Amino acid sequence: MGQGPLSGLKIVEFAGIGPGPFCGMLLSDLGADVVRIDRKGQGRGSPADVTARGRRSVALDLKNPAAIETCLKLLEQADGLIEGFRPGVMERLGLGPDVALARNPKLVYGRMTGWGQTGPYAKAAGHDMNYIAITGALAAIGTTDKPVPPLNLVGDFGGGALYLAFGLLAGVIHARQTGRGQVIDCAMSDGAASLMAMFYGFKAGGMWTEARRANMLDGGAHFYDTYECADGKWISIGSIEPQFYLLLLEKTGITDPQFQHQMSREEWPELREKLAAVIKRKSRDEWCAIMDATDVCFAPVLTMDEAPKHPHNAARATFVEVDGVMQPAPAPRFSATPGAIQGPPPPIGGHNDEALADWGFSAEQVASLKASGAL
Repeated sequence: MGQGPLSGLKIVEFAGIGPGPFCGMLLSDLGADVVRIDRKGQGRGSPADVTARGRRSVALDLKNPAAIETCLKLLEQADGLIEGFRPGVMERLGLGPDVALARNPKLVYGRMTGWGQTGPYAKAAGHDMNYIAITGALAAIGTTDKPVPPLNLVGDFGGGALYLAFGLLAGVIHARQTGRGQVIDCAMSDGAASLMAMFYGFKAGGMWTEARRANMLDGGAHFYDTYECADGKWISIGSIEPQFYLLLLEKTGITDPQFQHQMSREEWPELREKLAAVIKRKSRDEWCAIMDATDVCFAPVLTMDEAPKHPHNAARATFVEVDGVMQPAPAPRFSATPGAIQGPPPPIGGHNDEALADWGFSAEQVASLKASGAL
């Protein structure tokens, strides 16, 4: 289908919400041919459904045996599968790993759930916040008063979709070397725990306490925090290294000798208040004029309306507009095989004929599926 380093990779994605579509988007953006299996009667799709971009939709009635057989025929040609249902759902549909791998021994069967396929929580409902709550991540993020959910970046997208994409590609490499596919049990709780590796190391080394806003990277340190400016807008400062910290003091005009005690944890709260008072004297634009593109480790805190217009993002085309919807461009970037958005979010079933023909179905087979109500 598309250009990019994954051109030629064939993926079947069973439609879901959140991290499943995001994983499909990542693979599609880098050139994979991702065919999404939607359920008939689910609606039309929208240009604002950004994570659905770049694939083709085939709408099937998964209660119809002919539709299940169609899925299995697609899987015979696929390198990988993405599904995000609760444990047991795909088995009940007749599309479980045993059946699928019997039809295609090289298939990499990617399963993503919040809690994983096994364990006491495996069959329970949950959302991102719950999945990261049992890993130590949520307890470490927030104010001194309470943990605060960090959007659904840590569980759904970081611990889930990115680990599934990573695992799926690792599985494909193994399958191409050995001829053997396998099942990937991608739990968002596992992925979120993995993302916490450095912090568990910090804790073991006595460099991290379990109190929030009491550590160097959680807003506890005055030199690694966000600050409100005179105009009510915000900036971020991350002057950890001594040379960067000295530059921060120079750019802010701070001469108070107490600031020489950079790593004195007991002084951090007072130093943060003093630095906040200094930052509050100027607008965000004024601080940008002073600190932009310096080694202070500084950046303005931008809203989603502001971010696409920032000079750095504009220069790199970090955001693109598709059908009137501003959205992130494909990432990461490749020098020889750049990725690209392969198309807008598809209408449900909008590629029934085209996608099935490209994946080896004859016109007669497609017509038969329509006649049976499966397609």
